[in-house]
Amino acid sequence: MLGLLWLYSGRKRRPLQDISASSSNITNFTWAWDSSKTTELLSGMGVSLMDKELLDTENTPQEQILSSSPPQKRQRVAERDSDHTFMIARRPRQNREATRGVSWEVLPDELFLSIFSYLPLTTLLKVSRVCKRWHRLSFDESLWSSLDLTGKSLLPGVIGQVLSAGIVAFRCPRACVPEPLFKNSRPLRIQHMDLSNCTISVATLQSILCRCHKIQNLSLEGLVLSDDILRSIAQNSDLVRLNLAGCSGFSSETLEELLSSCPRLEELNVSWCDFTADHIKGLMNHIPASVTQLNISGYRQNLNIADIKLLVERCPNITNLDLSDSVMLTSECFPDFHQLLFLSNLSLSRCYQISPATLLELGKLPMLKSLGVFGIVTDSSLQLLKETLAHLSINCSHFTTIARPTVGNKKNRDIWGVKCRLTFRQNDGL
Repeated sequence: MLGLLWLYSGRKRRPLQDISASSSNITNFTWAWDSSKTTELLSGMGVSLMDKELLDTENTPQEQILSSSPPQKRQRVAERDSDHTFMIARRPRQNREATRGVSWEVLPDELFLSIFSYLPLTTLLKVSRVCKRWHRLSFDESLWSSLDLTGKSLLPGVIGQVLSAGIVAFRCPRACVPEPLFKNSRPLRIQHMDLSNCTISVATLQSILCRCHKIQNLSLEGLVLSDDILRSIAQNSDLVRLNLAGCSGFSSETLEELLSSCPRLEELNVSWCDFTADHIKGLMNHIPASVTQLNISGYRQNLNIADIKLLVERCPNITNLDLSDSVMLTSECFPDFHQLLFLSNLSLSRCYQISPATLLELGKLPMLKSLGVFGIVTDSSLQLLKETLAHLSINCSHFTTIARPTVGNKKNRDIWGVKCRLTFRQNDGL
């Protein structure tokens, strides 16, 4: 550090090497480099020497410190300053232009996408308005894999924009869905979609489904459909779960076309639809053998024992079967149930022609675990039935979960086990 120090004696500035070797506290030495090079070297290191005048501009409160010091200390400081003064070198202030930071423009897209992936839906939509680049990145497919718009009242064009962003899982039950206003005819990436009980027109629903070719799970519960809509659904040959409970507006012929086009279908819910006897006949004659869970409850006068026989022949691997509210069924169909070697859940609620005493026969089904018999046994008979068939869970649930996208409490935001990352809070809107 000796190269950074200068000695002042009186008004004459002398380099440190000129001090007489006879001084008792200084050992004689010479500079290892030319003193004229000092300024150049220090400048190369980013350090500059301070002038005597610059000392007065430093923010060191010397006078205040001395005024509050003891007299002995003030005298020692005065004697030291009268002999010589040391000047300390300091680094120059950095150029403010160099400390402004990195420009947004030079950051890669991957970094923005990583940051945007932590944003909630409302914030993500807000940042999309910043600039064209942020708008493009905020609608990247990697950010829009799943979306929940349950119960929202949407504006025209919103559905078309978000679905075109690459949504794979879309949960939108009980929402008001206007025209999607798609900007192109490209197919959508949707694989899981729940539009149950939406307020949506047949034309709007058709405009969405005609762009879907990869759907695996679909719920349209409670909607008015059309033959064109069923033909659009039939384009999805990978369909595994289909919930059409309470639907209407399509013919038995298009239902047959749909069932014939879905060889991988496993769960089917067509309960309480506006079915005629032709619909039931078409269903039983074309239901895929791959179906293992079936809900055909609610057909009071149209479902009979002959239909059950045909069903058992076509779908021998059924595990869950709901035949509730089919008043034409009797205990004569029980032998057909014994042919279903994998049947584990059976519901016969409100099948009033089935005698309570004959229900004991169902205890012999090898794989049966739960039985629904609401409405056909009294409370006293139910208790006796539970004691006799102690290995079965009887009347444990009023509702079936077959092909339904979401089960459990209202806080459950999953759709067939897929958790939706983007969702609106209660007070948000579109």
